[in-house]
Amino acid sequence: MTTQKLQSEDSRLNDRYSVLLPTYNERDNLPIIVWLLVKCFTESGYDYEIVIIDDGSPDGTLEVAKQLEKIYGSDKILLRPRPKKLGLGTAYVHGMQHATGNFIIIMDADLSHHPKFIPEFIRKREMGNYDIVSGTRYTGNGGVHGWDLKRKLISRSANFITQVLLRPGASDLTGSFRLYRKDILQKLVEKCVSKGYVFQMEMIVRARQLGFTIGEVPITFVDRVYGESKLGGNEVVSFLKGLLTLFTTV
Repeated sequence: MTTQKLQSEDSRLNDRYSVLLPTYNERDNLPIIVWLLVKCFTESGYDYEIVIIDDGSPDGTLEVAKQLEKIYGSDKILLRPRPKKLGLGTAYVHGMQHATGNFIIIMDADLSHHPKFIPEFIRKREMGNYDIVSGTRYTGNGGVHGWDLKRKLISRSANFITQVLLRPGASDLTGSFRLYRKDILQKLVEKCVSKGYVFQMEMIVRARQLGFTIGEVPITFVDRVYGESKLGGNEVVSFLKGLLTLFTTV
């Protein structure tokens, strides 16, 4: 066995993956996604923790999270709630400040992102030594299930316009299922100024600007089963404003 291979295996043994789960009214989805995450990491053998950042959900999400902490242990479930809804970007910043892993995984808590893809993310990163691995709906066997034609057209159009204007070097700029080296994520967060859904888009654009490497893994995005989508008219307007801001400043 070569010295390089031994060093790679030793490094992998020391790796820890911190999953950031921002939540708002996800009491029905949270127990399922946490169970799937625990199952995924237990079977794959990777060290992990799940950081739950609840933004004052009125439906009792935090109480459910406290029960999950009792079930799985405070070493695996970290509760870092905030008093009110303060935005997706700041939720990731808040979670990262409390994360102990050297790699950060961001994903939705509404079951849109299946944890079964996480081992593929990790293998992709190890094979290419990437700074970021992003899930993509738009290459290979990636796709979307549960959306009507209107929402598919909106998503495709948004991604197409973004590709034309920003040339980000990634096929799915609006996705939110990613793996980052923690130190790289910290550098990106310092550069990013966007909030909400535009935050995800800016992260990839800034990564390209700073010369960080990005790998992609095809994923299947599934529309939420429980609860209501948080994507509304205000988010669409914010996306367009953010896109124009990035186009003119990056």
